[in-house]
Amino acid sequence: MSLSIRPQSECKYDLISLGEIMLRLDPGEGRIRTAREFNAWEGGGEYNVARGLRRCFGLNTGVATAFADNEIGRLIEDFILQGGVDTSLIKWAPYDGLGREVRNGLNFTERGFGIRGAVGVPDRGLTASSQLKKGDFDWDDIFGRQGVRWFHTGGIFAALSESTAEVTAEAVQAAQKYGTIVSYDLNYRPSLWKSIGGIQKAQEVNREIARNVDVMIGNEEDFTACLGFEVEGVDENISTIEVDNFKNMINQVVAEFTNFKATATTLRTVKTATVNDWGAICWENGNFYEATHRSELEILDRVGGGDSFASGLIYGFLQGHDGGKAVNYGAAHGALAMTTPGDTSMATLAEVEKIMGGGGARVVR
Repeated sequence: MSLSIRPQSECKYDLISLGEIMLRLDPGEGRIRTAREFNAWEGGGEYNVARGLRRCFGLNTGVATAFADNEIGRLIEDFILQGGVDTSLIKWAPYDGLGREVRNGLNFTERGFGIRGAVGVPDRGLTASSQLKKGDFDWDDIFGRQGVRWFHTGGIFAALSESTAEVTAEAVQAAQKYGTIVSYDLNYRPSLWKSIGGIQKAQEVNREIARNVDVMIGNEEDFTACLGFEVEGVDENISTIEVDNFKNMINQVVAEFTNFKATATTLRTVKTATVNDWGAICWENGNFYEATHRSELEILDRVGGGDSFASGLIYGFLQGHDGGKAVNYGAAHGALAMTTPGDTSMATLAEVEKIMGGGGARVVR
């Protein structure tokens, strides 16, 4: 394995994630536009990784984020506590009573079915997380005195505002200073970047952050939009036939970003909202590893599948495995996470390892 990970004995946390956590409102099998009731969940790209590592894989994790101090913020906090993720690093912003100055993010999410794709309608303007700025977290204390083995963040949080990009850059630099492994999920969202400089700004911010990343996660669109790499023949519905094109892109990426010790992505072919082909690939130390490919994977809720892939991948590396074992942990965990509702995983380690071993869906009694 190419990663030199701090021993668990000298660290309070196995992983800390930095990102925004929103209240997800889910109309179940219906549509947002006709709903009369919603199920409430918590969710956020970076947080989902920390929660998966805690609940499925049993590791000690925490989240660095911010909320407006009102009933919605405290509801999201309660969900986080139920997930077992440490909340001591959360910043609380005084609420003005109206949301003119600070709010908590909402994310209305339809799961989709068949030919109707999933739909997300985020409402995240003026959120407490988007107003985080350099100096809000004492990274020297977090990474130095308390100790963190792995730090995870991503392009969604970095795109929320000028200041969150600066916080992200500050955090990854501090993590490197103390020998904490840094993973980053590029997670390109055009809607987040369009008002703050578009794709040019996305590349400026992400290329700076990437210089302090050990494990870079992203699909072909992410590497193109966020880091400026292009390879012909790669599209957003990448399939096993196009894996060689993706490998060509990664070879270009790691030739420039020589600090990357591993990169990884899911390989998803969307047939319908509820049937996908699913796999993953990981580059580590000059070698490519492909996870078991699963054709015609049935999906209940695709949101958070990529985050669960990331948490499984990280677990594999934290356990000392190479990219081949790690990417299979990720692919199996992501597949299982998409069989249940909500952003976050409901899988167990035993279930993940059963799937990795070729186990099927026979009834368990």
